[in-house]
Amino acid sequence: MSLPAQLLLSDLLRLRVRCDQGLDHGPGLMGWMHPPVHRLLGWASKPSAFGTRRLVWRLDQLRGLGELEALVLGEPAVTDPATLERLPTLFDAALTGAGGAVLGTVADAAVELRSGRILHYLVSRTDPRLPGTSRWRLTPDRIVDQQPGQVFTGLSGLDDLPLAKASVRQEFLRRSRRWRDQVGQETSRIKDQFQEVGGRFEERLEGWLEEPPWQEPQREGPPWPDPDADPGRRHPDADPLEAWDDDDDRGNDPTAWDPPDADPQPVREGPSRRGRRYDSDADPWV
Repeated sequence: MSLPAQLLLSDLLRLRVRCDQGLDHGPGLMGWMHPPVHRLLGWASKPSAFGTRRLVWRLDQLRGLGELEALVLGEPAVTDPATLERLPTLFDAALTGAGGAVLGTVADAAVELRSGRILHYLVSRTDPRLPGTSRWRLTPDRIVDQQPGQVFTGLSGLDDLPLAKASVRQEFLRRSRRWRDQVGQETSRIKDQFQEVGGRFEERLEGWLEEPPWQEPQREGPPWPDPDADPGRRHPDADPLEAWDDDDDRGNDPTAWDPPDADPQPVREGPSRRGRRYDSDADPWV
């Protein structure tokens, strides 16, 4: 099994230690580090739930990582809980800021497995044992001084550090802040567009008001046509029957309505009686 380039100490302590003999030496208990140079030297495991025996493993003894086990090679160093408590460490130390106020607790660390160098610490605002709490990334160069159980920095707050892992509350606040910024930008953009449209409308309105008024050409006489001026045009209210001429020449001459004489065409005899011309005195039954 190949080892990753870096690993969180908390992930290493959750694994049960199994040696090359196939023996289970229990889960990880705590990290073993050298605070002045920010380097992880190894970790300790607890082989029994009731005994006081503790096993310390060097970091270079780690050979592989499984889903539930950490494979090691070689023999561990046997010690007791009292000796482990006297080992210098920065884990579970209180983090103080520029004003001396406690900002949080050093809860975890990201370790380079090849050299043991601590890349950065993870700081928790509340109890690190609570699940789902936020983690802020603290690099070793931000640490001003350190004492057993206390780490001094020049920070004014945890917000000065980059957020490595957000809790539900922090994620909601972060997304709400981002949505608020987006809404503010969109509102500003719409406001600028309305102002631009209003400026254009005002310019066009001012130009329209400055133009001279349109004048219609002067007309002589009434605006409507005079029916008496044109005898051929009939007044719309006049009755057309009143202009009927009873002495029309065509009414006195009965032949005036007949069509002009044309060459008589022979009438074709046939079974059909349509178009056949009969004499008014002829008997139709003969």
